[in-house]
Amino acid sequence: MNRRKANDKLMRSFFRIFLVLAIIGGVIFTLYYLWGKNQVEPMIYTSEKPYIGSIVKKSVASGSIIPREEIEIKPQVSGIIQEIYVEAGDLVKEGDQIAKVKVIPNMLSLNNAENRLKTAEISVENTKIEYDRNKKLYDQKVIPYAEFQSVDLRYKNAKLELDAATDNLQIVKEGATRKSGSNSLTTVKATVAGMVLDIPIKVGNQVIESNNFNDGTSIASLADMNDLIFEGKIDESEVGKIREGMDIELTVGAIENTKFSATLEYISPKGVDENGAIQFLIRAQVELDSSSFIRAGYSANANIVLDRRDSVLCINESLLQFDEEKKAYVEIETGDQLFEKRYVVLGISDGLQAEVLEGVKEGESVKVWNMGK
Repeated sequence: MNRRKANDKLMRSFFRIFLVLAIIGGVIFTLYYLWGKNQVEPMIYTSEKPYIGSIVKKSVASGSIIPREEIEIKPQVSGIIQEIYVEAGDLVKEGDQIAKVKVIPNMLSLNNAENRLKTAEISVENTKIEYDRNKKLYDQKVIPYAEFQSVDLRYKNAKLELDAATDNLQIVKEGATRKSGSNSLTTVKATVAGMVLDIPIKVGNQVIESNNFNDGTSIASLADMNDLIFEGKIDESEVGKIREGMDIELTVGAIENTKFSATLEYISPKGVDENGAIQFLIRAQVELDSSSFIRAGYSANANIVLDRRDSVLCINESLLQFDEEKKAYVEIETGDQLFEKRYVVLGISDGLQAEVLEGVKEGESVKVWNMGK
């Protein structure tokens, strides 16, 4: 009995000691864990050196490359396209045939022309009878020349009217007279030399002549592909920075790894509201490269050179910091992870790199703020 009590007492003492040791161990582990969490690794900064380079400040405008002048060829008579002699891409000279129109006469105009011709024929018959009678009397010295002259004039006018009525009927029926030859109105000809850009009609299409009440149907469009311009729009925030005569670098999406030069020649004096932003039209003369063929309508981006500095001391803009007064400064490395704050004077910037005029020398190391570890 006494031995059992002694054993129970020994077990209780063992558990008490174990519990105390467990509590002490838990406290020590907790303190060590909290101490470890509060330990921060030291910040290590890298640095970069300024470099000699070129900075180009640009303004970007989007647009397309188009011919300076694009001419639409329209018929002089209404009718149906009978033949087309060219296709898009062909080079033509002024006066070359583009298409031929078959005239479909208007019934009212045809009827009036036929009636006019019949009236003229009757008038010629009557005046000829009168002319022959008076001619015989004049030859016999019965009537004076003055009286015969008036009859002769009426006869000549009647014949002229007959010729005019005949021509008018041919024009209504065929669109031209036999006397016109190659000058037929039914033949549509190029009015300028250039390249055929588009033929929007096909054989069998009906076309309308150009007149005071109708622009007419466009049969073809021609342009001089050696005289191209860039036409685009620039935001109002940038338009005040550009002027005529500035150099432009064009990037054409359809022609990779090739840049074209251009010269700004026009800035619109009036802006246009597009989706809440005021845009100004600009145009630039494109300097063509003989090795690349630019098609009309190519989309392009224009980089307008606002300012340029060559062989100047540059740093990345990510190295710059600004104080409360918006003054720029950097930190110059003076030792191992030791830096000195130094204010700098900046020149132009392209958004990625900036020109340094004062404050940093070539060969010094500048602290990189966003690369700390």
